[in-house]
Amino acid sequence: MTPKSPQIAQLTSRALVNVTGPDWRGFLQGLLTQDVDSLAVGELRLAAMLTPQGRLLYDLFVAGVENGALIDVAAVHRDALIQRLTMYRLRAKVEIAASDAPVTALWNGEGGPDWFADPRLPALGFRGYGLAVAPTATEAAHDAHRLALGVPAPADWGTDASYPIEANFDLLGGIDFKKGCFVGQETTSRMKRRGAVKTRMLPITFEGPAPAAGTEVLAGTLRAGLVLSGGDGRAMAALRLDRIDGAALSVDGRPVIVDWPAWMPTA
Repeated sequence: MTPKSPQIAQLTSRALVNVTGPDWRGFLQGLLTQDVDSLAVGELRLAAMLTPQGRLLYDLFVAGVENGALIDVAAVHRDALIQRLTMYRLRAKVEIAASDAPVTALWNGEGGPDWFADPRLPALGFRGYGLAVAPTATEAAHDAHRLALGVPAPADWGTDASYPIEANFDLLGGIDFKKGCFVGQETTSRMKRRGAVKTRMLPITFEGPAPAAGTEVLAGTLRAGLVLSGGDGRAMAALRLDRIDGAALSVDGRPVIVDWPAWMPTA
């Protein structure tokens, strides 16, 4: 088999926020699903900001940098994130500012000292911030690589529509259940503690183009979930776990198969 060559893509769908100041760790620690107190310079962690009811507002990567943290967020949500962080700031000694530095992804290759290892899966490679590197691939190619690994993305969970556990944040290292309180922690911890996860985002395969987002996945005549985002032959879907085991699934009359990721436990 021919070795895969390294691929680099600029992620124009992502944007950055700098959080600095003497109180930055404690400030973020009480807001995000991820532990920030132990974040080291050069380390990247997946996190989320939730509503008080425990639903996903924004997915985040938090990078440890000198004098603070760099937050990697969907570009369409950066202004809203800054507004929300500012609302929570109160008397905390922190500075919150947008950064125009580019976000870059590298996969099928080795990252150097300026790259942050993607914390979700080793196969997702690395992320870079503010690097002057020439792209060799498109962001669409990076999305296809992610989808092939069965990892969901912001287009799948929307805003204030899904719980982080439904979007597999607990399996991809995006929630620290030992860190203590954070916004939305009570609902998140209760779902984990009670094993009350009825729905997960999983990749499905089929023939032809992707069904429209929101199309029902059927197990016989029963609704088993909804198609989320994807492309020809493959998409993510939010599926009810109690209705897909051993069931013949279909979408728009086409048979579909759940392609359970190797990194995801089956029980």
